[in-house]
Amino acid sequence: MTEGGHRRVVLSGGIGAGKSAVARSIDARGIPVIHADTIGHAVLEPEGEAFHAVSAWWPEILLDGHIDRSRLAQIVFEDPQALRQLESMTHPAIAARILNLVAAEEAADLVVVELPLLLPILGDGWTRVVVDAPLETRKQRLVARGMDEADIEARMAAQPSPQEWTDAAEFVIGNGGSLEDLETEVDRLLEWLKAHSS
Repeated sequence: MTEGGHRRVVLSGGIGAGKSAVARSIDARGIPVIHADTIGHAVLEPEGEAFHAVSAWWPEILLDGHIDRSRLAQIVFEDPQALRQLESMTHPAIAARILNLVAAEEAADLVVVELPLLLPILGDGWTRVVVDAPLETRKQRLVARGMDEADIEARMAAQPSPQEWTDAAEFVIGNGGSLEDLETEVDRLLEWLKAHSS
C-alpha cells in the first residue's frame, strides 16, 4: 500500500529463507531498507526502551550489565509463553522506532522493512512480501552460520510454517537457487510493485 507518499513493504520469511540477501539486493538499488533485527537489538541495550522490563523479568540473562542475547534466545525459543512475554515487552518499542524511521524517508517512493515476523506489529497499510526457500536449503544455510541442529529446530518450531508465511504474502520471492536467480526475483518484485503502485 501507499501511505504518506510512498509504498511501504514488509519483507518477511522464515529463518534461513534469505531475507537479508533480498534486503541487501534491494538496498544496493538505492531503496531504503530498515532492519527490524538491528532495532530489536537496540531496544535491549542498557539505554533501550525494553532493557529494564526484560532484565527484571529474566534477571539470569544479565551479564556485566548487559542482556546476554544468546541466553535470552535459549529461554524464549524453548518456551512459547516466554517468547510471547518477550514480544509483548519489545514489539511496541520496535514498531515505534520503525515507524519513525519510515516517516523520515518521506522523499522515497518505496521503503522496505525487513521484519522476521508474521505478526502485524506495524499496523495497516503495508504490502507483505515473503522470502521462501526449501526447508533443507534453509537448514544448510543455518548450519553454515554455525547453528546446531537442535537450535535450528527450536527456532523453526517457534515460527510460522512455510505455508503460513506464503499464505500471508501478497508476493513471494523464491530463494532456493543462485544469487543470479535471486537478483531476477528481486527484479520481478520491483516490477510487480511498480505495476501495483496505486
